Amino acid sequence: MLGPAEDADHNSHSSIEHWSQAQDPRTIARWRRRIMYKQIAWRLTFGLAETLKRALDLAGSIFALLCFSPIFLLTALLIKLEDRGPIYFKQMRVGRGGKLFPMIKFRSMVVDADKMKDALMSQNQHGGGVTFKIKNDPRITRVGLFIRKYSIDEFPQFFNVLVGHMSLVGPRPSLPREVTRYKAWHLRRLKVKPGITCLWQIGGRGDINFEGQVRLDLQYIASQSLWGDIVILIKTIPAVIAGKGAY
Repeated sequence: MLGPAEDADHNSHSSIEHWSQAQDPRTIARWRRRIMYKQIAWRLTFGLAETLKRALDLAGSIFALLCFSPIFLLTALLIKLEDRGPIYFKQMRVGRGGKLFPMIKFRSMVVDADKMKDALMSQNQHGGGVTFKIKNDPRITRVGLFIRKYSIDEFPQFFNVLVGHMSLVGPRPSLPREVTRYKAWHLRRLKVKPGITCLWQIGGRGDINFEGQVRLDLQYIASQSLWGDIVILIKTIPAVIAGKGAY
């Protein structure tokens, strides 16, 4: 065992040896190669993960559009018969990196729903004022009540996934006016593509407030994987059928 003086000498010698190596061109070249190899390995790993996720998105969206085509036709017919208004509702949302894109939904509210929103703000059940959710929203149509409960109104977003605006799994896309009210840490949810389903969609949906939604979104971003996405997609099915937290 080294004494205090010997230990100090040893550390001093190691430090001198390290800095002498740092001045050796061969050592510097070796360190640079190691850094380059690590960067290449990281990019390949990240690129493979992105490719696999995109492949899952393409396969899943095409499969869903084909399987749910009868539901698309029936829903479109019911919406048109109820009030003769438009079938689809298109709205600009904030995607990955803050990029705007047009998100498509089946229309589940009356045509002038946005004009009625200000009068209902006092009933907002999501504290903080970022997102807006109220139970028994008077703007929702009779057909809208059903398709919102079972998330059928979200089915057209498979087209958004197909063209690359969205992913099957990811944080739900926010409105531009909601993003302007974000705190700094909320912006981290914009690091990935928004999704049709996510962790809070299978764990409470609209019953979870905005702060809770963001925490779950960041948890997903920190631990996302292909298998994790598949698990979330599987768990989404019983969550949608149960209809809990959907309003």
